[in-house]
Amino acid sequence: MNQDELYTVVGGRGTMTVFEIYIKTTPERLWEAITDGEMRKKYSFGVGTDSDWKPGSEYKSAVPGVIDIASGVNIEVEPPRRLVQSFTARWSEEVEREGESRVTWEIEPVGNSCRLSVTHDQLGAEANSELWGGWPMILSGLKTLLETGELLDTPGSLRYAGAGG
Repeated sequence: MNQDELYTVVGGRGTMTVFEIYIKTTPERLWEAITDGEMRKKYSFGVGTDSDWKPGSEYKSAVPGVIDIASGVNIEVEPPRRLVQSFTARWSEEVEREGESRVTWEIEPVGNSCRLSVTHDQLGAEANSELWGGWPMILSGLKTLLETGELLDTPGSLRYAGAGG
């Protein structure tokens, strides 16, 4: 694969965003944090994700009774290394009109840590930046939770603080 195939730019905008972070944890613990709905609420603005985590199964991310965030299908599920999901944003009509994109979570052990790469691709050339704008806050919260056991205040977490109970 050459460099042009790794990152496509259309009309001056990327159709893919890639986030990479190193977390001092095991692949198994990181996988649990990504796939356990209650644990995910702790670093993802109170948003839980429910699924049976099998290839072809559906998932739904929401603050129950408050707001639907996303839904899609688990395309590839390879614990504790790789999760590929279709992603349709649900938090507003504007982002829902953007249609389906794809999120790929890749976990690679590095000594006593893991490299987590999150690729959000298949985005439209003029995709709304809200589709990927929360990733840095979510991944920072994930890292903090796994390394310290504490919650991280971010603009997103403060916005939804106390939502859903």
